[in-house]
Amino acid sequence: MSWAIGVVGSVRELLIQAGNVSIRARLLDTPTADEIWKALPIYATAQTWGCEVYFSTPVASAREPDARDVVTPGEIVFWPDGDAIAIGFGATPVSRNGEIRLASPCNVWAQALDDVRSLLEVHAGEEISVVHADALSA
Repeated sequence: MSWAIGVVGSVRELLIQAGNVSIRARLLDTPTADEIWKALPIYATAQTWGCEVYFSTPVASAREPDARDVVTPGEIVFWPDGDAIAIGFGATPVSRNGEIRLASPCNVWAQALDDVRSLLEVHAGEEISVVHADALSA
């Protein structure tokens, strides 16, 4: 049984995979989400920074008005300063009091549907892919 549903009405879902880790995510209604959706599939090399996995994209998106540097587990962001997708799942080197603090304000563009703490198993240098969820059933 496949849990990947792709586009149903205006719901857009994707799958992020690295090694044995798979995270499904639902896109939000933001300009950055639109740009990332159009750029799929994305293939990159995972990098880590504390309890954050990030990777380069072919996307460039300006900082949105509600960009922020502190996120909650499951929020997937785009880092405009590095043209990268970042997923925080715990403390980074700049975190304070257990928060998930990113290097600089980022655009929140998706919400993970799976536990992002599984990204602890992802190591720098691993291949990472971001694809439409419906690509799995094709």
